Amino acid sequence: MAKISFKTITLAALAAVGNASPVLYPRVTDSNITYVFTNSHGLNFTQMNTTLPNVTILATGGTIAGSSADNTATTGYKAGAIGIQQLMDAVPETLDIANVAGIQVANVGSPDVTSSILLSMAKTLNEAVCDDPTMSGAVITHGTDTLEETAFFLDATVNCGKPIVVVGAMRPATAISADGPFNLLQAVTVAAHPAARNRGAMVVMNDRIVSAFYASKTNANTMDTFKAVEMGNLGAIVSNKPYFFYPPVMPTGKTIVDVRNVSSIPRVDILYSYQDMHNDTLYDAVDNGAKGVVKKNEIKIAGSGAGSVSSTFSTAIDDIASTHSLPIVLSTRTGNGEVPLTESTTTIESGFLNPQKSRILLGLLLAEHKGSKEIKEAFAKIGIA
Repeated sequence: MAKISFKTITLAALAAVGNASPVLYPRVTDSNITYVFTNSHGLNFTQMNTTLPNVTILATGGTIAGSSADNTATTGYKAGAIGIQQLMDAVPETLDIANVAGIQVANVGSPDVTSSILLSMAKTLNEAVCDDPTMSGAVITHGTDTLEETAFFLDATVNCGKPIVVVGAMRPATAISADGPFNLLQAVTVAAHPAARNRGAMVVMNDRIVSAFYASKTNANTMDTFKAVEMGNLGAIVSNKPYFFYPPVMPTGKTIVDVRNVSSIPRVDILYSYQDMHNDTLYDAVDNGAKGVVKKNEIKIAGSGAGSVSSTFSTAIDDIASTHSLPIVLSTRTGNGEVPLTESTTTIESGFLNPQKSRILLGLLLAEHKGSKEIKEAFAKIGIA
């Protein structure tokens, strides 16, 4: 095979950057040669083919990067054991769909994804994807346990119209019939597809495309777990071809937050309502928050039914809200349904948002220094007035 000049490739790459369009590198399937292209944001592409769109993959760990010595294990494995390059190498078919660049944001189980990681991801996506005209979209690989929280956060903070796709797996990479590789291929396909634009962030798993605003994990074990039970899917993927059921549309009541100048998200706790619930759980949350880094500890109550709590706990809520001037949001532990708006001056109703998404929205609004009145108005848009 003829020798390829590294100097020639370098000059071609520089010329391509100068013209704001990527350089074409030929795919060599019968060789160990890897063509590497680094764009102006420092993203490394293992190929650069101008006939294909460009997609950035941000990896955070989770089951999709999990590993176990037992290939039948679907629990007890080590999450986040595999790096982004291994994930990408395991699905070479993505290179027929897009030019992909990987960023290892974290490599943890999703319960260890922090608000600082979320902020970093949002800022990276806004800069390296939204502000780069050569980028078509992005994929975030993530553990499923808190995937819906990250997806909701990115839906609120990354709003340039480019597809932001969050993907995970219910079986580790070492399991028989692991679902991660095909999920990743489908996620890249959706992120690169023109019809996926202007739909906000999306969750792509198990042949489904779901709005991040509404998607929730509905089963702890099965692959068909991420659903918007009441609202339905945005579309489906058949033979790796996305099909959207309707044109792009904005979810009712969606709040967009600019995090470019946000350095941290205030602490927000979730308290789960149950029979014989003691008031000290509420007071303890306030006390612990006041002693932490954040000046105030905001409270999110996962009530029974449509946000209901016991009479004594309701009295404690009124006391905390009036004494400490803390916004307290009432949601529902049922998983679906509305907590309707009331005239209460001490509580804020979550509308159709579940506790975990209400927590994300409340934290973002507090980061913008919104007061209780503005917070109540934001949540009111997500319910029936």
